[in-house]
Amino acid sequence: MTWEDDIMRITVLAVPDCPNAPVVGERLAQALDGREADVDRIEVSDPEQAARLKMAGSPTVLIDGVDPFTVPGAPTSLSCRLYRGPGGRVEGAPSVADLRRALADADAAANCDCPPMGVAGRGGQGRLAPPARGLRAVQQAVLRHFATTGHSPAIEDLQAAAAAHGRSAAEVVADLAADDFLTLDDRGRIRAAYPFSAVPTAHRVRLASRIEVFAMCALDALGIPDMLGTDAVITSTDPVSGDTITVTSTGGHMSWQPSTAVVYVGQRSCTGPAADVACGALNFFTNRRTAQSWAKAHPDYTGQTVDQAHAEELGRSIFGPLLTPVQPVDGRG
Repeated sequence: MTWEDDIMRITVLAVPDCPNAPVVGERLAQALDGREADVDRIEVSDPEQAARLKMAGSPTVLIDGVDPFTVPGAPTSLSCRLYRGPGGRVEGAPSVADLRRALADADAAANCDCPPMGVAGRGGQGRLAPPARGLRAVQQAVLRHFATTGHSPAIEDLQAAAAAHGRSAAEVVADLAADDFLTLDDRGRIRAAYPFSAVPTAHRVRLASRIEVFAMCALDALGIPDMLGTDAVITSTDPVSGDTITVTSTGGHMSWQPSTAVVYVGQRSCTGPAADVACGALNFFTNRRTAQSWAKAHPDYTGQTVDQAHAEELGRSIFGPLLTPVQPVDGRG
């Protein structure tokens, strides 16, 4: 689909008399800016209908059947939905800027042979491992070890977390690797656990604790401060110009230098570990010109350049939930 071809389908789901439904309508009109689209408004009045339509609160906006603002693990609901607006404030409807980005993303996805990465990552499955069989407990033990030491844990460091679920650490780590929650080297050691890399990359993150870690890609780096609830300084390099990009996160607010910096979000193919098919195309650039230059030089990747606010939101949405506390389960959950 392009702006000139097939008509985009937009559905607004809302409970009867939702005060934010008209706000969404007004903002959609501004975001569309005269573009033709098939906009449908559906009143949802019972939980079964909400579940069937995948409504994650009122109002929910679906673009070609996809909720671009979904949060990993969010249940269907008839309750009021909240969105993060400009400056981090909470609103009852997506901002015009966010709707414009969502429309652009939908167009880019329609022109791409692969499904979009989306905010959840892993084709919508999210980066948060499921709690069953000790997967989430061990994943979180790995992430905390990276955050407190700056490097990956040895398998024996994870035995306690795995044993609480009646399994060995080696078994759980192998399962996590098979599901692309982490990657292993040829000796079975943890090489990466998104968002962290055990080997140097172009993306260095200095935490408030003074621990320094490497991130797998630009979005991973941007997600680390929110995931850990800490201030941080991200340093990376434009792969075209060689110039340094610095992002300083203080109290949840990010400041970029240079102010023109952007992120290119792309992928090489539809299948395979993210480390192989996507991380090479998730980079910081000093401006859109160098990002476009890189994209032209790497036609094997398909993607788009996103602005700072969009990149920050992607990082938060993908990695922010990863240290969500594990709910108590029986010893072999």
